[in-house]
Amino acid sequence: MLPIDALGADGEYRTRRREVITTTAGAAVAELSVVPPLYVSRTLAAQRNVTPLPVGRRAAALSAAADVFAGGVIAGLDFEAYVGLASRISGLPIAVTRAGARGVADAVGGAFDAVRPARPVGAALDWREESPRRGGAVWARRGEVFAVHAAGNGPGVHGLWPQALALGYRVAVRPSRREPLTAHRLVHALRQAGFRPEDAVYLPTDHACADEIISSADLAMVYGGQQVVDKYATDPAVIVNGPGRAKILITADRDWRDHIDVIVDSIANLGGMACVNTTAVLYEGDPAPLAAAIARRLADIEPLPIDDERAILPTRPLDQARALAGYLATKAGGSTPLLGADQVVADLGDGHAALRPAVHLLAEPTADTLNVELPFPCAWVSPWSPAAGLEPLRRSLVVTAITGDGQLIDRLLAEPTIGNVYCGPHPTWYTAPGIPHDGFLADALMRNKGFIRDSR
Repeated sequence: MLPIDALGADGEYRTRRREVITTTAGAAVAELSVVPPLYVSRTLAAQRNVTPLPVGRRAAALSAAADVFAGGVIAGLDFEAYVGLASRISGLPIAVTRAGARGVADAVGGAFDAVRPARPVGAALDWREESPRRGGAVWARRGEVFAVHAAGNGPGVHGLWPQALALGYRVAVRPSRREPLTAHRLVHALRQAGFRPEDAVYLPTDHACADEIISSADLAMVYGGQQVVDKYATDPAVIVNGPGRAKILITADRDWRDHIDVIVDSIANLGGMACVNTTAVLYEGDPAPLAAAIARRLADIEPLPIDDERAILPTRPLDQARALAGYLATKAGGSTPLLGADQVVADLGDGHAALRPAVHLLAEPTADTLNVELPFPCAWVSPWSPAAGLEPLRRSLVVTAITGDGQLIDRLLAEPTIGNVYCGPHPTWYTAPGIPHDGFLADALMRNKGFIRDSR
C-alpha cells in the first residue's frame, strides 16, 4: 500500500498510528500516518518561529510548484497515477478528478493573480513600495499561521489555500480522510519548488486532534456540514465553508426551455458533489414541465465505473449509498418524485454503487426542503412568485437568476445570506480568478494599516 506520511517542519514523519485508506469499492490502497496533538502543537510553533519568504521568492516558488504538481513524480506517483488513485478513493469520476487537479495546478500558479482583486487600490503589499511613502495604507496579515481543515469532495478545494502562502502565511493542512492525496502531493510540490518545510505542513489527524490545529493557528478555514457551521459560527478566527445550497431562479419573463442545458449542467457537473452544484430550481410559473424535462435529461446519465472516462456519477460503498438513498426518502416526504430515492443506488458490484440523479417536485418553495443538499446530482424543483420573496433563496452560496428584473437582482445582491449572484444563464459552478468563492479569502486574512515613513 502507498504510505502517506505526515509532512512536518522537520520533514516526513511516519507515525506508529496509521489508518488504512480504501477505495469506494473497499480495496485497501494506502496507509495514512495519523499525528498526535503534541506533534501538531510543536509543528505550528515551528511555523510561527520563521518569518515569511520575500515576496519575489514566494511568487517564483508558487509558479514552480504548479509545474511540479502537474508534471512531477511525487511519492512514487506521476500525475495520472495520482488522479486515478484519488478518483478511486473519493468516488469522484476520473475525468472530473483530473480536471479538478489541473485546476489546482492553475490556481497555485495564479495565486498572486487571485489575491490582487481583493487588495484595496490604495494599499501597498509591501511598505517598501513608493505609494505609502508620504502616507497611505499597507495591506498587512492578521496573523502568521493559517490552518486548513480540508474537504474531501474533490481536488479543487486545494486551489484556494495557496493564496495564503502568496500573502506570507505559513499554512498547516489537515487533509480529509476521504481524499488525502491532493494535499499531500501539493505540499510536496511546494517544498520541491522552493518553500521551506515550515511554510507548508501536512498534518493528518483524527477528529479528537482536529481542534488542536485550529487552536494553535492564528486563523483557520474549515469545511463541513451544518454542524460544523454551527460549531464555529461565533468564532471570528475561523472561516467556515459549509453547505452550498446553490439555486437557480427563473422568472416569468424568461423561457426555461432556452436554458435547460445550463440547469442540467449546474446540477450534474463535477459529479454533483460540489458545494456549487445546484440544489434547487425555482420557476415563476408551473414547474411541473420543467421538472419533467430535468428528470428526462438526468435519467439518461449511465452509471459507470469510476475509472471510465465517460463516468459522470460519483460512487460510494454500497452501504453508504443505501444510507444516502434512505435519508433522501425521508427528506422527500410530501414531494412528487420524478427520479426518486428508490432508483438512486446503482450497484456496480464489488461492494460499491454509483449514485443516480434524483429529482423531486415541490408544491411550494419550502426552504427547509430546498436546502437539503446531497453529494450527488439531486435537485428540488419548486414554483416561485414575487410574493414568496427571498426566503426560499436565502442561505445560498450561489443564486443564478435568469431574469430581466433588475430590482430582483438588487435585492439578491443586498441579501446578506447569499454569497454570489449570477445574472443570466451561467452555471452555478462557474468560477474564475476574479470571482470570489464566498468572499475573497484575503478579506479574512488581511487588513489595512495606516503607514508613513520619512523621505530618505
